[in-house]
Amino acid sequence: IWWDGQGACLFAKRLERGHFVWPAAKDGKVHLSQAQLSMLLEGIDWRITRKTWRPLTTG
Repeated sequence: IWWDGQGACLFAKRLERGHFVWPAAKDGKVHLSQAQLSMLLEGIDWRITRKTWRPLTTG
């Protein structure tokens, strides 16, 4: 549930494979950055801090 200042939004999503990676809750709340929320909704593990590919060329 997310509060945007005007009302509450409820998101629901089910992954076909794998699981969602949630950050630790502090004081009963989970705080996500915009990037973490985007990756969470895509089923991406946001804890991986390295790039998984490099471009073949530049410019």
